Amino acid sequence: MASINKVILIGNLGRDPEVRYTPNGNAICNISVATTRNWKDKTSGDKVEETEWHRVVFYDRLAEIAGEYLKKGRPVYVEGRLKTRKWQDKEGKDVYTTEVIADNMQLLGGREGMGGGDAGGDPGYDQGAGGRGDSRGEGRSESRPAPAARSAPTSRPAPSKPAPKSSTGFDDMDDDIPF
Repeated sequence: MASINKVILIGNLGRDPEVRYTPNGNAICNISVATTRNWKDKTSGDKVEETEWHRVVFYDRLAEIAGEYLKKGRPVYVEGRLKTRKWQDKEGKDVYTTEVIADNMQLLGGREGMGGGDAGGDPGYDQGAGGRGDSRGEGRSESRPAPAARSAPTSRPAPSKPAPKSSTGFDDMDDDIPF
């Protein structure tokens, strides 16, 4: 029978990422993600909140991206698998810790405070986080050419007659959403 070890977390960073490098140059980044569950106590009617802290480890390029873009308090989406490590402390007692070994990460929330300066942020923001960066540079705050100046992709035939103008003003937007 097949087995599955998959974790999905959406939460906030409890501290800034800690990035270190192995002797052969591989990056490792550790973060702590808080997830909070809220419910109403049936007996007292009081609101109850429970926060769980998760250790998350990124490796290689994803570790470098996490170290560069994640900051304390920011929301993040993480996918990975659980792994339990064992070691001995100073007294020789066995110590165990369970971590999420991340293989996918997506920054959530707005791009404010990202250090990029412009409202569009860094083009690498989505590329490393989820692999959906727009290679044409669209969605950035740079000035764009007029809609008529854009070349249509070769896979789409040009329309035979112009589409009627809509009153919403969204008729000149691409079908590709930049986020």
